[in-house]
Amino acid sequence: MTSDASLLSSFIARQRVLLKRERDADIERSSLLLSNCGPKLLEQKGLALLGLGVVGVNVGLGGKTLIELERPSAYHTSPIFPPHTLRTGDIARIEPNVSSTGPTKKPKKAVGSADTKDKDAQAEGVVYKISETRIVIAVDPSDSSSDDLNLPERCRVVKLANSVTYDRMDRAIDYLERTVLQTPSSDNGKDKSSPPELTPLVQVLMAMKRPAPKLPVPPIQFFDETLNPSQREAIKFCLESPEVACIHGPPGTGKTHTLIEIIRQLARNPSARVLVCGASNLSVDNILERLLALPAPDSGEKLKVTRIGHPARVMANEGVLSSTLEVKASRTDQAALVKDVKNELEATLGVLSGKGKGRPKGLERKKMWEEVKALRKEYRQREGGIVTSVLGESQVVLATCHSSGGRQLRNHQFDVVIIDEATQALEAVCWIPIMKAKKLILAGDPMQLPPTILSLDKKKDKPSKKTMGNKAQKGGSKVTKSDKTKTVGKGKGGEKSKNTKVGSGSETQDQDIQPPPDSEDSGDEDSGADTEAKEDEEAPKTKTTKVNSSSKTTVYPRPLRPPHTLETTLFDRLERIYGPSIKKMLDVQYRMHEKICEFPSKTLYEGKLESHGKVKGWLLEGLVLENGEGKIDGMDEEEKKEVLGTPVAFYDTAGCEYFERIEGEDGGDEGSKCNENEAQVVVRWVESMVNAGIKPEQIAVITPYQAQVTLLTTLLRPLYGSELEIGTVDGMQGREKDAVGISLVRSNDQREVGFLKEKRRLNVAMTRAKRHLCIVGDSSTIVHGGSYLKKWMKWLEGNADVRYADLE
Repeated sequence: MTSDASLLSSFIARQRVLLKRERDADIERSSLLLSNCGPKLLEQKGLALLGLGVVGVNVGLGGKTLIELERPSAYHTSPIFPPHTLRTGDIARIEPNVSSTGPTKKPKKAVGSADTKDKDAQAEGVVYKISETRIVIAVDPSDSSSDDLNLPERCRVVKLANSVTYDRMDRAIDYLERTVLQTPSSDNGKDKSSPPELTPLVQVLMAMKRPAPKLPVPPIQFFDETLNPSQREAIKFCLESPEVACIHGPPGTGKTHTLIEIIRQLARNPSARVLVCGASNLSVDNILERLLALPAPDSGEKLKVTRIGHPARVMANEGVLSSTLEVKASRTDQAALVKDVKNELEATLGVLSGKGKGRPKGLERKKMWEEVKALRKEYRQREGGIVTSVLGESQVVLATCHSSGGRQLRNHQFDVVIIDEATQALEAVCWIPIMKAKKLILAGDPMQLPPTILSLDKKKDKPSKKTMGNKAQKGGSKVTKSDKTKTVGKGKGGEKSKNTKVGSGSETQDQDIQPPPDSEDSGDEDSGADTEAKEDEEAPKTKTTKVNSSSKTTVYPRPLRPPHTLETTLFDRLERIYGPSIKKMLDVQYRMHEKICEFPSKTLYEGKLESHGKVKGWLLEGLVLENGEGKIDGMDEEEKKEVLGTPVAFYDTAGCEYFERIEGEDGGDEGSKCNENEAQVVVRWVESMVNAGIKPEQIAVITPYQAQVTLLTTLLRPLYGSELEIGTVDGMQGREKDAVGISLVRSNDQREVGFLKEKRRLNVAMTRAKRHLCIVGDSSTIVHGGSYLKKWMKWLEGNADVRYADLE
């Protein structure tokens, strides 16, 4: 229908605009840093490694050229790399080394070449593997401007913006458009092919039809008898749902545990194929490790699982590594033939890179490169057959959402795709694996931090209906390198609407085709669920459904509407469209003492979170006994209770004049905030923990600001080493420690709290601790940060052991 096409087109156009804006912000940040910094400063900022030499050139999966580099002893006193931000999977460029901090000079010609241009003496690729002393860059010859990688003797590696991920997301959105609008593909106007099949799954995800009724399933015989009732209900819900099901897993509720059982239930059918994806390599490897640890069933073999991705990107665990596609492919019967071709290819590349008597020149060099091309073609053909064979035998394939779009899974289809950490993944990246399956299961927690977005802008964005989705917003929010990007909530509704029919069998409803406007403050406390509740109140209603046992009524299903920002995840959008019926929430948590869990449960999870018996009363005293340190005997009862017997402590710095300061305010440009006096309070807290018998590796210190992380690191690292974890709140998401200290930093006369207003960030911070949570902050500043922070300060006053920092 015309109206349906208009809504779908608006949604897709808006996704394209937001993705382009995000790509531009990423490129701009990288290019500004690279253009404004000399080589030495780039290295200091962790964006480059200087003075490297080529150790060797090898061949990796897919025929990629692997260039291995190190710091030669002739130019460096130590082979160990300085601190840097290069990680496996990053896009990097190898280029001639330039030591000058002034204007870039023309690099010297490479040894053995005649008229080597600058562009011929560099190569772009992906960081394949990295250690303290060596870095390996994987270069795909098809992506390089020249097959002849004529690198100089001295190189440097520079980190670049990752365009590959954006390219895959753009292709996924293009494919989605062809699918929902049923338009043929076209290659420059030629070779038009028929549009992809419009499956019921895609129709439900795009609000073109309602979810089908639940399928009857036979009584489930659970593999894991320890599952609690909410986990069993969620598993049954996922198996019954024909198209899509969501699992809402608050902190510590065993979300991954539940997903493992779902995978095992799906694998009861020997012909079923399951694709398991995640927003990060860590989440995928966590699931893989648990699958590998499962015992073999009495009747049958263990699950056949394969992990897609570079071996260097996955856990350094022998079992996990042995499940990677590359390792499994190397152990097949056909691998010997491929290895012979690979050895010949690597030998030829070695000669071309200068091993032995020097680099060949002229016609000899050209002839050898022709030989490399022929060998690489043969290698890819033989290897492709092995990859197809390995994946064809695998019941469960695991990959990040992004890597599921690689050529290894091209033309592969699955019965079910499961996406873990779905609330931390952009919707566009989720569409990459979704298009390979008939059914979707999402797992995540919308009350924890959403994806990090670089292109958020506080300005209002109100495009007209005519230009909606086609005009990119100018400007952009200032992005500081030091801090994690601020997160904002979803916008507020209330724009003009028009009557539109949505999907087959839908009722006529008012539809707002514009994205909601930005909130005025990127850290507005009305972000996330609160804003959605306000949108619900403003939405037109044709039938009523009670929500949270209140008098508010909302129409379900609600119509599709374009997202305001990329923070609106697929999980968020489905919950907005279909309401509570699209998900099941896990309600028993196995992580925290019941007092630590109490406030987030009441304020964010409707008071539904219960603490399991084994954790509801556990304290640090029990941990010290487990550690066997024997330090409890020397403590009096008051000290024992204060240090080891208190689940929540609050060091209130109100009135102490422990004011924050901005890093770089003396002329720098970082803009991140730190609080030196507050850091000293944290140091004393850590000291009391260690003196009482808590091991440094059982403690974490977290803070929202990178400048405070840097300050705390300089104070604590010399005392306790790297075992004591110090980092940002954002970096701690999905993890836990026995004792966690939070430094809130903000203390000022203006009573500004910045992105502490973001309740999802605070939720992550306060739910990392298992037995003891310590908060250090200025209540006189924090209490003015909005209603949520005011409630938190009041709760701490009544439930925490409040200690005044100036009296310590």
